[in-house]
Order: sequence, then C-alpha cells, then structure tokens
Amino acid sequence: MKTIFHYLSTLIIYIGLDLLFLGVLAKDFTRRQVGFLMADKPDWIAAGVFYLIYAAGLLYFCVYPAASGARAAFNGAFFGLVAYATYELVNKALLARWPVALVVVDMAWGVFASALVCWASFHIEKLLKINP
Repeated sequence: MKTIFHYLSTLIIYIGLDLLFLGVLAKDFTRRQVGFLMADKPDWIAAGVFYLIYAAGLLYFCVYPAASGARAAFNGAFFGLVAYATYELVNKALLARWPVALVVVDMAWGVFASALVCWASFHIEKLLKINP
C-alpha cells in the first residue's frame, strides 16, 4: 500500500508541476512556437498514459536506486534530459518548422521538473519508510 501511495504522490506532483508549466508559465510561449500544430483540445488519454509511464520511470530509474535526495535529483535531472531530448530532438530532426527555442526551453524544463519531482519523491519515500 505504501508503494502505491508513493507512486500516486509522485504522479500527482509531476502532473501538477507539468500542468502549471504547460497551462500557465509556458502557455503563450508554446503557442507562439508551435501553435500552428496544436490541437484545439489536448488528447487527455495520451497525456494520461504518458504521465503514468513517466512517473513509474522516475521512481524505478531515479528515486529507488538513490541513496540521498541529492542523488535522486541528479538521477531525475539526467532522466529528464534523456526523455525530453529524445522528444525534442526527434521533432527537430523530422519536422520542418520545429523551433530551436522550444527545444532548449522544453529540455531545460524536463531537467528541472524531473529533478524536483525526484527530490520530493525521495523524501516522501523516506517518510513512508519504503526503502529504509
């Protein structure tokens, strides 16, 4: 039960942080960069599947192997760089008008958000005494 609560808390933190970024902080920036490609409404099923997978990846690859909050944050930063760079650089390679500014901002966001979520999740894990 503790593991499920840990997963759900990590998921909620990541979703909340990402929706704040996408819906408030970077909303106008993203629209200026790729508004010509954006759907009228997000595909919430696809988004939900992404969030479920990404939160599991953060726990499995970044938080659970970490011996400290700093290490969890570092692992998360690197995982975020790999994941967001994969998306952004493939888009840049294949899509004619994919903007460099979006590549840079989104990759930086992936590093920051993943590091922060992993740091917080590591401390939640210790509070729950999942991996003492």
